[in-house]
This record gives sequence, structure tokens and C-alpha cells, in this order.
Amino acid sequence: MNETMVCAVGRVATQPVYREVASGPSARFRMAVTARYWDREKNTWTDGHTNFFTVWANRQLATNTAASLTVGEPVIVQGRLKVRTDVREGQSWTSADIDAVAIGHDMAWGTSAFRRAGKAETVPSPTQPEPNWETPPEGSAEQGDTRVQHPPEAAVLT
Repeated sequence: MNETMVCAVGRVATQPVYREVASGPSARFRMAVTARYWDREKNTWTDGHTNFFTVWANRQLATNTAASLTVGEPVIVQGRLKVRTDVREGQSWTSADIDAVAIGHDMAWGTSAFRRAGKAETVPSPTQPEPNWETPPEGSAEQGDTRVQHPPEAAVLT
């Protein structure tokens, strides 16, 4: 089956609407994607045309989307593009929907704190210290040693 996969970068335009349906959780929101270009005459960035997409998420993605997104936040959405035409009250309507496979915050605009959804872990996993990636000061014994230092083995929890 041929599908049109797209990756859209934009902003959340409407608050996600979450619903429990027979096939499982479902969420939808509108996303605004505005093209920007460099205007040489004005010597500044200028907004171009704005496209709006209805983003659909299902199952766990729907639950996480409803809990994580609010209006105005920068997002990246990957999914299947579906363009629909409809006639309502004599008017022809066209809509562009994205059946999302992945949704995330755009880290170019800020930070986000990831929290794993689902069951709580009963046993905390052992933490390993972050390796020291900084260059040792000149004249130290470690200078010139390019080996990666590995942390000591973590204790196994039983």
C-alpha cells in the first residue's frame, strides 16, 4: 500500500481534544505551519502562507498528546497525510489531516522534560555516573590519554 508520509514542523493551534472511543483513546488538535523566508528588499525574515492540519493520534499516543501539549507550543509531527474533500450545504470543503505516528516538542525553541508513561517501575534501575568528557587541564597525568573512562560496575539489585 502506498501512503504519503509527512513531517510537519509548526505550532499547536487548538487545545488537544481527548476522547475514549470503542477502538481506544483518540485525540486531535489543529496545527499551524507557517513558511518563513528571507525578504531581501526588507532585509528581514517574513511570514509566508500558513497551512493548518488536523492531527489525529490514537491509543497511547493520544493519551500522551492530551497530557503534554497546549496551544502555542512548537511541535514536530510525523504521520500519514490524508487530504479529504467534502460537500457541506452546497459548499466544497477540503481538509488536510495527519494520522500521527510520532509527535514531539520542537527542541529548537525550548526544553522539554520526558516522563515515561504507563506502569510505574517497582525496582529502581541502577544509575551510572556520566563519564567525564572534559579535556583534562594542561600538565595533568591524564593529558594525551584518549581512552574513555568507564564507571565502576553498578551493584545488582535483587
